[in-house]
Amino acid sequence: MSAPLIEVRDVGRQFRVRSGLFGQPKRVVAVDGVSLSLKPGEVLGVVGESGCGKSTLAKVILGLLEPTAGEVLIDGKRLAGLDRRERAKLIQPVFQDPFSSLNPRRRVRDIVGMPLEAQGEATAGEVRKRVEAMLERVGLDPSMGERLPAQLSGGQRQRVAIARALVMRPRIVVCDEPTSALDVSVQAQVLNLLAELRREFGLSYLFISHNLAVVEHVATEVAVMYLGRIVEQNDAETLFRDPRHPYTKALLASVLTPEPKLGIPETGLGDTMPDPTNVPPGCRFHPRCPVAIERCGLEAPATQRKAPALVECHLATIT
Repeated sequence: MSAPLIEVRDVGRQFRVRSGLFGQPKRVVAVDGVSLSLKPGEVLGVVGESGCGKSTLAKVILGLLEPTAGEVLIDGKRLAGLDRRERAKLIQPVFQDPFSSLNPRRRVRDIVGMPLEAQGEATAGEVRKRVEAMLERVGLDPSMGERLPAQLSGGQRQRVAIARALVMRPRIVVCDEPTSALDVSVQAQVLNLLAELRREFGLSYLFISHNLAVVEHVATEVAVMYLGRIVEQNDAETLFRDPRHPYTKALLASVLTPEPKLGIPETGLGDTMPDPTNVPPGCRFHPRCPVAIERCGLEAPATQRKAPALVECHLATIT
């Protein structure tokens, strides 16, 4: 069995935030004791509502945020021990909004070539050739290298962001909501491109999204986050067919269907969003859980594991 490319070991990340000018600082638990791994050639989808800690986890894995607990290993090496150049050769990001993630004052050719120039291992001619080849590979005419980001459409800008991520030929790409800022028709094009590039370059993706339909389409394995914890994980086919955690079931029930007669689905989660500054005792999902019992509010559920399945719920079992 191949060794994992990413290993996240009991990682936590907290923040201190102040509400108002004279408010007391509060502790925000963004990620709390998360452990997961990404195998070569796989796509691990991480899903959950806004504020569950998905993007914070992605930034910790990319080395953009230091974990307050635990550690991250990339290709068997401690992330904290890698310098920026070595890290960039292994793992690259594609962010949600391509307009804000691209420098508006630099031309496309310079944006895509920046990682190569930062490494300092290629001549100007080699950089130019690799940039043109990568632009062409992501479906852009090399002549677009002369344009500024503002002169491109949203889909073209995201293709530029993908080209920038892949020009270094990394082994891992962290995709943080890479299609959520795009039109539906363009989303499909970008997802198909990412799938083609994964096969061609042997990539592994950590795919962060709140869109379950997208994750079902691209992921080989899925982890469900709630208030900083992984509450369920399994291979994608099993999780979507037979979810075990009540939160996962509610998320799947919330997916809109094209049948107008069905109306807006009822999830049973209510209108109140979870508050990471006030994590409830016991099972952190119990205030919103439709099947919670008294024990759920008093005792945190143990983590049940039977690879690749994981679930944290008093009322759920792994078979």
